[in-house]
Amino acid sequence: MSWHAWFAIAVVAVTLSTLIFTRFATHLVMLAAMTALLLAGVIDAQSALAGFANPGLVTVAAMFVVAAGVHGSGGIDILVNHVLGKPRSLASAILRIAVPVSLLSGFLNNTPVVATMIPAVKRWGARIQQPVSKLYIPLSYAAILGGTLTMIGTSTNLVVNGQVQQITGGEGFGLFDITAIGIPVLIAGIGLMWWFFPKWLPRNDVEHVFANKREFTLEVSVTPNGPLEGKSIKAAGLRALERVFLVEIGRGNNIISAVPPTMELRGGDRLVFAGETDAVSDLLHINGLEPSVTDSTPIIDRNDPDRRLVEVVVSQHCSAIGEAIRDSKFRERYGAVVLAVARNGQRVQGNLSNITLTAGDTLLLEARSAFVSRQRYNRDFLLVNDLEAEPPRYGRAYLAWGLLLAVVVAAATGALSMLQASLVGAIGMVVTGCCSVSQAEKSLDLPVLLTIAASFALGAALKETGVAEVLAEVLVGWGRGDAWLLLILTYLMVVLLTEVITNNAAALLALPIVMHTTQLLGVPFEPYVMAIMIAASASFITPLGYQTNLMVYGPGGYRFADFIKVGIPMSLLVGCVAIVTIGLVYSL
Repeated sequence: MSWHAWFAIAVVAVTLSTLIFTRFATHLVMLAAMTALLLAGVIDAQSALAGFANPGLVTVAAMFVVAAGVHGSGGIDILVNHVLGKPRSLASAILRIAVPVSLLSGFLNNTPVVATMIPAVKRWGARIQQPVSKLYIPLSYAAILGGTLTMIGTSTNLVVNGQVQQITGGEGFGLFDITAIGIPVLIAGIGLMWWFFPKWLPRNDVEHVFANKREFTLEVSVTPNGPLEGKSIKAAGLRALERVFLVEIGRGNNIISAVPPTMELRGGDRLVFAGETDAVSDLLHINGLEPSVTDSTPIIDRNDPDRRLVEVVVSQHCSAIGEAIRDSKFRERYGAVVLAVARNGQRVQGNLSNITLTAGDTLLLEARSAFVSRQRYNRDFLLVNDLEAEPPRYGRAYLAWGLLLAVVVAAATGALSMLQASLVGAIGMVVTGCCSVSQAEKSLDLPVLLTIAASFALGAALKETGVAEVLAEVLVGWGRGDAWLLLILTYLMVVLLTEVITNNAAALLALPIVMHTTQLLGVPFEPYVMAIMIAASASFITPLGYQTNLMVYGPGGYRFADFIKVGIPMSLLVGCVAIVTIGLVYSL
């Protein structure tokens, strides 16, 4: 092999190691790898940037907007209200969640589906007297399984199909070509959840730990004409308190959030602190502060257009993981203030500023409106509940469903390509007002799109340097030329990769190797590409392997072991059913 080939291997190895063992954002790591390959001359500019022009990537972006239209019009809420009903048992409740969610995820980005369902399932669970810990993992798994139903079910299916089109020069797969495999996988997965999950999942009576904000905030006032009037917050010693920290100031009818240390205090200012509420006596020992005695609404419960209360889950890529809140300079880094932290369904007690953040923690944040906008570019957090989000446009819900149906019919009948149908659907959602321009922009998950586009470069490097051919020969050797054994090895390779790196990156790295392998054996590539698509979505074993798993991890009060307990059987069952079904459908 040439030095280009060895350099490509080194870049892939470093990329995988970085993704597995560090917290660097996936899209940044992938972009760095793409840049290294380009600068070294391993690939040219056309190969490096081919992913950005791939039809699959553009289709993914358009489908994000289509999903935003259904979500923003309240279409998912209407469906939820009609199908959940009153189940007779916990198993029936799991079934009522799994069936509609999986069908929705076959045509929509599953992240907004799960984000909408989390609060809906919580309210429903309380009404039917079932803990959310019995319902949230089935919610996430159903969304994952639903992505295997159609070619637009996940971004991975779309981009792999787009790459197959580029490699073969053919038309690729149709919208429902994967459905014959996805349906048995879905039925098996739902069957496992229906029969075993009521017994296997923990019964955590998770209450809304952030329901009463006055349980973890306290309010005092600045004494008029007192010694603190006119002093800055830092000079008054209010920035370096041990057990509490200043969140916001109520001044007249205004609320000042994310308060800078240089702001001067005025007599009558109402100061809101977060932390240990029994520390109020410590505050009142500061000369110039007094109890906040007033008949008006507490500052923390007021509505204010410049302030936003949001619940987020810390993602595994968050740069503040492993650091105490104070040491992470959270306010300066994110422009938000932590009001409380919940872990495993329980609010973390003690000194708030000394709490060390971990992936899966649920945070209640007070932030300005720009925080939510920034999070569409910075995936340190997954938004669970935006308490002041833009309200749905319920009057256009049925129109949104009609547009989605039109997209599906146009793509399925061949009247339009998947790219054309998705673009028309996205434009239709905005033009008809099913979602606003702002909602459409926010739906474009830039880190995901960048990760996908940059992953093409790594796949191209493996293909163009001959590495993919060498690895294909190794895979053929392991498989002993047996088509069934090769199918099993392909599935295992991708499912292991997708548990430690993103599903899109795993699929696009495996694809050129598998395509060369089928060429060496002289067998059709279609069944092996299908195995890649299914395996890339089969991330059940850890809460960190798939975004929807992480979204339910904290709100469900789960422990890491809870996912392992139910995820391993689910992963084994899905793998067995998928491999057997693929082999039978394609007559291996």
